[in-house]
Amino acid sequence: MENESAIPALGALAQTTRLDTFRLLVRHEPDGLAAGDIARTLDVPQNTMSAHLATLARAGLVTSQRHSRSIVYRADLDTLKALTLFLVKDCCGGRAELCEPLIAELAPCC
Repeated sequence: MENESAIPALGALAQTTRLDTFRLLVRHEPDGLAAGDIARTLDVPQNTMSAHLATLARAGLVTSQRHSRSIVYRADLDTLKALTLFLVKDCCGGRAELCEPLIAELAPCC
């Protein structure tokens, strides 16, 4: 990942509802959630949620797929991985031992 794709992704996540939405979708992988369910869970009007989901999609953080009358959104875990690696790629100036606490913190969730 380069700055040109990292900046829109970080910008999309720099808003409370979008960050909450993305984190909710990450928790619901691999099945995803319908847009209406996301809006209800986060107590956000559906039209507002649609705008937030569109912003996340433009940033490459979510994908969508139509299932009959619903649109199901999923977190794009490949983009999350790329963004995370972009942020920590040069962690601690190449001194891996300094990054061990970060890696240890991530290990239980994986």
